[in-house]
Amino acid sequence: MTTVHHAASEGFAAHADAYARGRPEYPPQAVDWLRETLRLAPGKTAVDLGSGTGKFLNTLRQTGADMVAVEPVAAMREQLLQKNSDVQALEGTAEAIPLPDASVDAVVCAQAFHWFANPRAMSEIRRVLKKGGALGLIWNVRDESVPWVRAITAIITPHEGDAPRYHTGKWREAFPAEGFGPLAQTRFPWRHRGPPDNVIVDRTCSSSFIAALPPAEHRSVAEALRALIAGTPALAGRAEVEYPYVTEAFAASKIG
Repeated sequence: MTTVHHAASEGFAAHADAYARGRPEYPPQAVDWLRETLRLAPGKTAVDLGSGTGKFLNTLRQTGADMVAVEPVAAMREQLLQKNSDVQALEGTAEAIPLPDASVDAVVCAQAFHWFANPRAMSEIRRVLKKGGALGLIWNVRDESVPWVRAITAIITPHEGDAPRYHTGKWREAFPAEGFGPLAQTRFPWRHRGPPDNVIVDRTCSSSFIAALPPAEHRSVAEALRALIAGTPALAGRAEVEYPYVTEAFAASKIG
């Protein structure tokens, strides 16, 4: 039986709107990565696995490939379809992808693979990929070389609990994976520009384990973030700020 981690099912369902407002898009270099490394182009089909509110679909769309979004949380699919009515959005999980064998050219997991980095998911991804198809993993990762970004990490880390996280590196245990070649890595600098209440407060409070907190604790985190903004000269009183990220991208091809 396939289950979705409680932090994802509860947190993302409760605050899907904040997720849509606060999450950054992806850098222009990600389009080149999709075209050159994952070989996506018109006539190809890509699955956005764990699509959430569809934040990665605009980047995928620029390759000209056909897109299928797979997302288990209904509230997230609703947000996705509000801006992506042209995309087929299916209810499903990484361990149970509702697509035929060898039917797609790429499976892309944007900000998602750490939730399902397990042998069953890898087997299912391998099943739906055509021979020579590619698995792509991509994350926008906070740039903690900036002091106020490190301060955000300090605010939220005590609430992590058992939620899977990219930064632990535990997702890497899925590799090397049967039926896949080696994992290739690349990275791009990126900045998310916008009002601080969106790019900092909404972004942080849409993190699964923060979004799943009881209302009083959730408000407390938001208050701590707003206090950080007010007390940081680079952020205080600004209509627009830049949140620095490093976009980490990984790819592996199906073999055999």
